[in-house]
Formats: sequence, structure tokens, C-alpha cells
Amino acid sequence: MESKATRRLQTIHNHITSAAAAAGPPPLVQPNHTAGEFFNEQGYSVVLPEKLNTGKWNVYRSIASPLKLITTFPDHPEIRTLHDNFVYASEAFSDYNYLGTRVRPDGTVGDYKWTTYGEAATARAAIGSGLVAHGIPKGSCIGIYFINRPEWIIVDHACSAYSYVSVPLYDTLGPDAVKFIVNHSSAQAIFCVPQTLHSLLSFLSEIPSVRLIVVVGGVDELMPSLPSATGVKVVSFSQLITQGTSNHYPFCPPKPEDVATICYTSGTTGTPKGAVLSHGNLIANVAGGSLGIRFYPSDVYISYLPLAHIYERTNQIILAYYGGSAGFYQGDNLKLLDDMALLKPTIFCSVPRLYNRVYDGIMNAVKSSGGLREKLFNAAYNAKRQALIKGKNASPMWDRLVFDKIKAKLGGRVRFMVSGASPLSADVMDFLKVCFGCPVSEGYGMTESSCVITFMNVNDVTSGHVGAPNAACEVKLVDVPEMNYTSYDQPYPRGEICVRGPIVFQGYYKDEVQTREVIDEEGWLHTGDIGLWSPGGRLKIIDRKKNIFKLAQGEYIAPEKIENVYAKCKFVAQCFVYGDSFNSFLVAIVCVDPDMLKAWAAKEGIKFESLEQLCNDPRARKAVLADMDAVGKEAQLRGFEFARSVTLVAEPFTMENGLLTPTFKVKRPQAKAHFAKAIADMYEEVAASESSGKRVL
Repeated sequence: MESKATRRLQTIHNHITSAAAAAGPPPLVQPNHTAGEFFNEQGYSVVLPEKLNTGKWNVYRSIASPLKLITTFPDHPEIRTLHDNFVYASEAFSDYNYLGTRVRPDGTVGDYKWTTYGEAATARAAIGSGLVAHGIPKGSCIGIYFINRPEWIIVDHACSAYSYVSVPLYDTLGPDAVKFIVNHSSAQAIFCVPQTLHSLLSFLSEIPSVRLIVVVGGVDELMPSLPSATGVKVVSFSQLITQGTSNHYPFCPPKPEDVATICYTSGTTGTPKGAVLSHGNLIANVAGGSLGIRFYPSDVYISYLPLAHIYERTNQIILAYYGGSAGFYQGDNLKLLDDMALLKPTIFCSVPRLYNRVYDGIMNAVKSSGGLREKLFNAAYNAKRQALIKGKNASPMWDRLVFDKIKAKLGGRVRFMVSGASPLSADVMDFLKVCFGCPVSEGYGMTESSCVITFMNVNDVTSGHVGAPNAACEVKLVDVPEMNYTSYDQPYPRGEICVRGPIVFQGYYKDEVQTREVIDEEGWLHTGDIGLWSPGGRLKIIDRKKNIFKLAQGEYIAPEKIENVYAKCKFVAQCFVYGDSFNSFLVAIVCVDPDMLKAWAAKEGIKFESLEQLCNDPRARKAVLADMDAVGKEAQLRGFEFARSVTLVAEPFTMENGLLTPTFKVKRPQAKAHFAKAIADMYEEVAASESSGKRVL
């Protein structure tokens, strides 16, 4: 059956050829000219005048590939699966360093030791053969239950080579979620570490599909022997490699349409949903998303973002394609800078949460230095920023005097930085560009789109947007009338971001109902995010359709947008904004930045015995709310979007206390329940103050 994509391309072809025929006997038609006849260029995007069912929306594509969506690497079209990608990498870069770790088998930490591409290829063949030897059939789900380390990548490559489906198990999800994912995916084998083995064994009888448990880093002599009645074997990683080496089986290569992985997204409510991603999905995403970006075999990447998330998975795919090396952190985020100082990475990918901490740390150090040093930093910063805006290079003197010391914090060699997962403020992005003297690009995507939907061009000096569409997809916006976002908005059209193309996932595993909720009949993936098209055909994320609620007066509130604004406050480490239809205003729970609040208290001469005591001090609450008000005004929040009262807490929102998802989003129902008393107290306090004619705090 002819696909919609094929029919659309035929329509484009007919349009071009008919226009050429009408002009009389033409010379040879040039691609650029005919493309110009069909679409309207808008800087980094092109606009296709596709007739849509609703609204007057146009479809946007990357200017890098306007007439054809990318499905594989232009230089290597034969690479169509993750297996193809690693076969190419292991042959082209056989002797190059690939996977590095500084954690020794005995748990001590030393210098980085490296595994080459060739050695990783040999290990993946042994692991895959070992799984086959244990009777794990093709197409089975294989759970991976530990944090980033070289074995994670090798197991994933083995899954691709032998047509298994990798299923990441978040080490922070807890036993109940792990149990659910194992049963839901019917995983037959699980790779774990000694720390997670105990957890698995505690509910082994409740995960009947499991036949094999492989312990990474386990000592052969200490492997538990389970009763034969369980039907489960426990072996060490080294034992499995030995078994696979002596019982070699040929590869069982997957097809592009075969499932590569099921990524379970831990939402803010309910049980995890399994996003089914094919080999073709992932190759298309990294091939389209990396157009215009150059990586090299000499590049070094620090791997610390969770491999259970699609962001880090795609980073690893592109790294292998270019033959770069990945050094793994030692497993402790607090020691990440120590790892980077030793590794000296050239590529650094992170999330706004960390970049904001870098920004705050540097600015606090500058302000506390005072005097000449503060003036020197400001002069250097302003000079480099002006040069950046004009597209010029600032004097290298500023780097020698000021910024080389800052660059050294990340190892001193970072040449390219990426931000993803949530919005990065324009101020922080500009700050990073100036201080680290390299391109900083922000991307936007989701698990269901195989990662990248849009990405900033590396030569784009502007900030405050997430770039143009990935060359492997097309993007449109759809009206959201209940939030007053429409195609008629001025100066720029706004609406829900929708995506179509080879990067769109296959659906939620065993959940047709929720799949139909996000993918419509025309194949458009509805993201739930609100965007606008800014000048140059660049997308800007402005709101979130999900999690919206009404206040008593009928105004719609998108709390995540407000929380992102308040995150810029100097006192705010984390924020949870709450409101409901029974009240006309918002309140907020703020996890404070302890250093900033303590410094403020010292300056004000306020004595306290603990951070908790300081958080309960009305003067501290008043100061924090005043700072939030100032930031809210600067961001032009509407009156009803301001929090009227605030409760300060010292304990961070974490995955361990159930208030954060593994992607660092607030679990709203859980936060509401956890802070129920504080929320009720704030509403009562505001009501009492209004009845007496006074503002709370």
C-alpha cells in the first residue's frame, strides 16, 4: 500500500515538474531552485504549505533537508540499525579508545583504563553468544539494572547484534517499579550489580519470566546457587563471557523496523509506560540531529547522564559513529568535577539543573571576591559577550586573565556543550558561551520521539529558543483554545508542538489506548508542550499543555512554566507551585539553596541553630517571596501567576523521597500529598491576612 509519505513526495515532485513544464523548454532543473519554488525559507527552517485538517498551520522542516526526511547517515546510508552502526565503528576505529573507567574491580578509584572498539566488539559477541547458549530466544527483553559503566554499553551492543530488546531498569525506581517493568516486558534475562542483585532475589518469585541473572562486578565464587525449582540461573559477567567465547554463535542482525529498546518513562502519575523504539527510529534521530555538527575520533565524552534515559542513549550512538571515547564517572555526582579534571572531556552534555548550579557557583564566587577581581570579571564578561553578539572573537587576553581558570573546572578542553531535558534560560546559556568559550546548543525532544525534535544550529549566536527541526522529522503547531494559544496569535503563531516522521516511536508497549492518545490518525505525535515559531524558523518552548489547572476565577495555570521562572531566584533550589479551582491564587513550596539563605541571614544579622529553623523564620520567607516577586515581574508573569505565599523547606525533592521522577520532574500528586498541611496553612494564612487588610508575610 502506498504510504502517506510517498504520496506527499509525489505531490511535491508533480508540483516541481509541472511548474518547470509551464515555463517552456527548460534547462536542467537544479535542486535548490525547484526547492525554492515549493517552500518558503525562514532562516533555519523551511515551511511546506501542506493542507491540514484544522487551522491555517504550515509544516516546518529543517533547511538542511527540506524535500526528504533523513532516515540514515548521508555518508553511510548502509547503516540502518544500531548493529550496523557498531559494526562500522568497530571496524573503522578498532584500535581507538572507546570505553573508559577509573573504578577498579576492588572498588578503588584510579586513573582511567580504556577498552578499545575492537575489544568491546569481541566482548559484545561473547555476551550475545552467552545469552544464546543459555537458551534466551531472539526478540526477548533483556533488563539492564545498574548505573553507567562500560558493561552497560557492551550489553546494549550485544542485544543489537543478536536481536534482543534492551530494557533499562532505573536503579532509582525502587523495587515495585522494577518488578512492574520486568513483568510487563516479560524480561528473560537481567544484568545487574551485586547491590541490585539482593533486591532482585527478594522478589524473584514475583518475576516468573526471568531465567537468567548476570551479575556485573560479581565474584564468581560468591554467586548464589538457586534451587532448580526456581528455573533461574545466576552467573557472573565474566562467566558469561567465558561461556560465550567457548560457544560462539553468529550474529542475528535486526532489521530497521525491529524493536531495539523499550524505554519505560516514569511519569508523574501511575505506572511506567514502555516507549517502543525501533532501530530505524534511533538511527534516523541521530543521523538527522547530527547534520551540521562535526565530531572526531579524538573527542572525549564524560558519561554520567543516566543511560536509562533516551538523552544519554542517543549521545552514545552518535559517539560510536564518529569513533569518540566515553569516560564514565565513578558513580557519584558530587565527584563529577574530579572525574572531569582527570578525563578532560571535549564534549559535555548536561541538563539545566547542573548548568544553573555552575552559573550560581561562579557568580557567588565573583561577588564574594569583590573589589578589583569582581570589576575584572565584569569587564571581561561584557567584552566577550559583545563580541559574541557581533559574531566576532574577543581578545584572548580575557581568557588568560579570567576564563581559563573557569574552563579548568570542566577539565579545560571542552569545545562543545549541549543542554537538554528542560528549558535553559537565555541568561545562563549566554553565560556558558562566554565563560567556556565554546558553542552551547540546546535541544528539545522526548523519549517518544527517539530524543531530538529540534536543535540549535552550532553557528547560531542567539539564545532563548531550541532551534529548528531535526532533519529527520517535521513539526507543526496545533491550536489549544482553552489556553488561548492559536495560529492567529501575534506577533507569532502559538500552539501544541506536534511531530511526524521516522523518529516517532512505535507506541506504548501493550497499551494501545495511551498510544492513540498521543499519536493521531495522520501519524502526528502530540507532545503536550506549547511552542511558538520565532524569527528564523526557530522553535521556542513557552508552556506545557499537561498539568494545567483552573483557578477559582477560571484562569488556566501551567505550573511548570511558573516553576521554571522561579528557578532563577537566588534562594530557590527547587520549587513546587500549587493551585486549584477552589482558590483564586497560587502558593509555593520552595526547597532553598542553603548557601544563599545562610549568607543572607548572616548579612541580616539573623542567628539560627539549623537550616530548618531558618526556613521557618518569617523574615526568611518574606525575603524569598520578595525575590520571587522580582523575578516574576521581570519574566512578565501575569498577576494570577504569582505565588501569594511560600513555605521554605530544607530537604530537597528527590527520587528517594518520592517527590521527583528520574528525569527530575516534580511528581505533582505526591508533592501535593506530602505538603498538604503546608499548603492548607498558606491558604488559611492568606485568607486571614486579606480579611484583616494585610498582605501575608
